[in-house]
Amino acid sequence: MTQEQDRVALNSIDNRTALAGLRWRFGYPFAVLVLLVSLGLVFSAWSNARNRELELAESQFHSTVGKLASLVQLRLTSFEITLRGGASLFAALKWPSPEHWRSYADGLALPSRFPSLTGLGFAAYADPAKLARLQLLIRDSGNGRLSVHPHGVRPQYGPIIYLEPHTHENLLALGYDMYSEPVRQAAMRAAMDSGQTRMSGMVHLVQDGGRMSPGLLLYAPVYDTTLPPDNPVQRRRAMKGWVYAPIHVDDMLRVAVAPAKSSERMRVVDVTDPAQVVLYEDPDIGKVNTFTHSLPLSFYGRRWRFDFFSGPEQAAAPQLATVNKLLVAGICASLLLFALAWMLASTEARAQRIALDMTESFRRSEQRFRNSMRYSGIGKALLDERGNVVESNPSFATIVGRDADELIGQPFADLLDNTNETPLRTAQMNAVLDEQDGVVRTTRTLHWRDGELRHVQLVFAPIPRDPGTGVVRLVQVDDVTERVRAEAAVQALNRTLEVRVAARTRELSEANQELESFAYSVSHDLRAPLRAMEGFSRILGERHAQALDETGRDYLLRVRKATARMAELIDALLKLSRIGRSGLVVTDIDFSALAEEVGAGLADTEPNRNVGLHVQPGMRACGDRTLLMTLLDNLMGNAWKFTRNVADPQVEVGMEADADGQPVYFVRDNGAGFDATYADKLFRPFQRLHSQDQFPGHGIGLASVKRIIERHGGWIRASGAAGQGAAFHFKLGEPVEPATTTG
Repeated sequence: MTQEQDRVALNSIDNRTALAGLRWRFGYPFAVLVLLVSLGLVFSAWSNARNRELELAESQFHSTVGKLASLVQLRLTSFEITLRGGASLFAALKWPSPEHWRSYADGLALPSRFPSLTGLGFAAYADPAKLARLQLLIRDSGNGRLSVHPHGVRPQYGPIIYLEPHTHENLLALGYDMYSEPVRQAAMRAAMDSGQTRMSGMVHLVQDGGRMSPGLLLYAPVYDTTLPPDNPVQRRRAMKGWVYAPIHVDDMLRVAVAPAKSSERMRVVDVTDPAQVVLYEDPDIGKVNTFTHSLPLSFYGRRWRFDFFSGPEQAAAPQLATVNKLLVAGICASLLLFALAWMLASTEARAQRIALDMTESFRRSEQRFRNSMRYSGIGKALLDERGNVVESNPSFATIVGRDADELIGQPFADLLDNTNETPLRTAQMNAVLDEQDGVVRTTRTLHWRDGELRHVQLVFAPIPRDPGTGVVRLVQVDDVTERVRAEAAVQALNRTLEVRVAARTRELSEANQELESFAYSVSHDLRAPLRAMEGFSRILGERHAQALDETGRDYLLRVRKATARMAELIDALLKLSRIGRSGLVVTDIDFSALAEEVGAGLADTEPNRNVGLHVQPGMRACGDRTLLMTLLDNLMGNAWKFTRNVADPQVEVGMEADADGQPVYFVRDNGAGFDATYADKLFRPFQRLHSQDQFPGHGIGLASVKRIIERHGGWIRASGAAGQGAAFHFKLGEPVEPATTTG
């Protein structure tokens, strides 16, 4: 490339960089402006919608609380009408009897219609003289004795004469002088002087006893005249008493507002006196309330303030949740618009940067490819679509034994030896490349210039087409002549080893056959002379024992014992040889039950011994049942034998887990034990650590045990000490079948 071309290229790059900077100056601020405007519109719309919802919710709240207050007023009006009916009864009958009053109260059905009323009663207004006459009248009418409480002499009295219904609590209230209590007296005097129904402040009702519940009383005056007198003085002179109703405030308010109340909370405060008293308050009035409203009302001479609370926004205006969702959706839409504007503003500048980076990356990639071609130890060549060499590296020229300039334009297939192999044609190569996903690996031979044959490994791989050169594939050539020769040598050695293994196998089979022949000879040829020795010695002892002295008879007994011992050794040898030759029948075995069965057989052989046998329950094993029974018979039989001289013989068969969680079985006893120094001799045939007189045996049992364990692919080890018992731990692995002998 010339200097002029370099300068033009640099100017072009500078111009593209300047254009990208200009787009950044105008594109990115525009994206930020879009974000700010869209967020402003979203928040404005959200604020207007929120304010409208709050105004609507507040209007609904005021309407609801007004309805609640009206319900309370309506309930109190119903109470007043009930009292006026009782006053009319006294005006009509002058002095109604208890039966009249009870009939009137029963007709009203107070418990069902007005559950907050504890009763409907009448209290007389009397001075001491009038009270005495009233007590005589009640006594003479057969209604018992009127006892006024609290006791004491007062100018005026207001005792309860009638109170319905006749519950236990109401009967206790009869005779109570309400005029003696200041709060009640104030309401009673106000009703008497005004001729209107009046309400007391909050009191503790006599009927409640120990119950702490706010109560109040409604009083309707009853006069001797049909119409109320005109002034307070005349009213006091004509005063007969009061029809009254004791009310539980909380029950009354709760029942009154129940039909219209939802999530609103209410508090009722008596503000008549300077010391304001809370008559009722919902228990779950929160500290945070979206709306509050206070409504002052007057009821029968008392002023009440109703405080209403809406609760937090989610309860007062649930529609705001939808408005808030719209806000979140609007914010997301604004962010999406901002992201789109930002992406549009930055796409071209980023594309310019990517193009520059890709150009530089391509240049570096091209340089890396050239370096890898030039300095690679593997021969590489570029081929066109006809299979001719377009370019090669020095290693390729060295491997094929040609000069680099000589290879240019030469067909690659002509370099290969086609004497004993199919020629590698370009059309065939293309078909193979298509089938193998573009990569083909093969081993061929080629001719050096001097005619020497070399083995090479070829790898064909496609590469992107270059319109300027027509290169379509890359071939890699690796000289594997030495490796092929080494593999041939290894194969020859393997064939020699196979011949040697076959010869050793044949020798082993012949040795096994000789061993079987020896075992057969022992079992048959040696038994005949033994039977003769045993038979003649027995006849000699039976027929000619009197001709022998004591020493002769002892010698004869020793000969017979030695003959029996020799027969036992022959049987043990035959048994040991059969263990290695017999086939295995592998099954899942209840190892605990097998040990119990062997222990029962040992106990039957020596019924006079009391040996403690402890077998761990639930043990399972996989193996040949017959061989495993022989194994347990030898191990447990040894334990049974070597505990003969112990006062409290104990034999234990159990299982524990090794480090890998695999089962390891053990047979343990507290018998004579053995010296651990000679533990390696225990499993050798005819090796004994105790004399025949101490513990008789032929020394082949533990050797049989080891052979059985080996047949099951496991291991066994012994531990113990002289006089402290012995323990044998063993593990069963994969069963091993005996080698098959051939004739």
